[in-house]
Amino acid sequence: MSDDNHTLPYPAADSEHPTLVIPGEGADAPAPRRRKRWPWVVAIVLVVLVGLVVAAEFIARAVLPGVVRSMVIEQLDLPADQQLDVTADGILLPQLIGGRLDSLQLSTDSVTLEGITGAVDVTAEGVPLRGGDLDGASGTIRVDESQFTELLSGTELPVDAVAFEAPNATVSGSVSVLGVAIPISLTVTPGVADGDLELTPVGLTVGGLEIDAEQVGSSLGALGANLTQTQRVCIADRLPAGLTLSDLQIDGSVAVIDVDVDGAIVTDETLQQPGVCPQS
Repeated sequence: MSDDNHTLPYPAADSEHPTLVIPGEGADAPAPRRRKRWPWVVAIVLVVLVGLVVAAEFIARAVLPGVVRSMVIEQLDLPADQQLDVTADGILLPQLIGGRLDSLQLSTDSVTLEGITGAVDVTAEGVPLRGGDLDGASGTIRVDESQFTELLSGTELPVDAVAFEAPNATVSGSVSVLGVAIPISLTVTPGVADGDLELTPVGLTVGGLEIDAEQVGSSLGALGANLTQTQRVCIADRLPAGLTLSDLQIDGSVAVIDVDVDGAIVTDETLQQPGVCPQS
């Protein structure tokens, strides 16, 4: 080979010509970064916990009505098959843990107490789950014309039937004058005074004729005078002693009676028993 075409030597490595390193090759290549998994784990745990809480809430709402229903039926000595709907407000789990329900509603389309049948709705506030009195309670009782007639059956009024025409009620019956039965219809506006029914007369017919107060007194004597005066009727003996009448309104074909409930009725058995009317 001729010296005219000699091979040049490869340049030596120096700082001006650094050797390039291909990424991923060589012993000093950095390891690939691993993705963090803990956020996904936390999310899955939270989803599971939420699911458990929701399931527990559904279970509580399914179980609580039956428990409350059984307690009410036992305390008031109602029939075992008594229809009674129970609902509670708010999220139940925190209330159950705290041992107190914020608000509880009980309702039935028909219940019989001391011979009087009606629909009842009661709302109780601050219901203790481990014993104790209610913070308070109130409700309404709805009775039809026939049951309202029963409420008045123990009075001195001549009551055979009652007809509603809001805001009044007409009491029909008969009185005996000289051995002759005379039909009487007394129209009154019902209300409540000091826990008693109050009947304020607004009209009277005797024998089918409308008459004024003076005519009643002269023709029917003491009975006639009583008919023209406001009547007070105690029905405490028809209700648990823990219930007090607060208002009464005629609404269509029913009388709506509002009641206040003593919070101690759940612990004091005497308040669960029928009340007492004062002797006249």
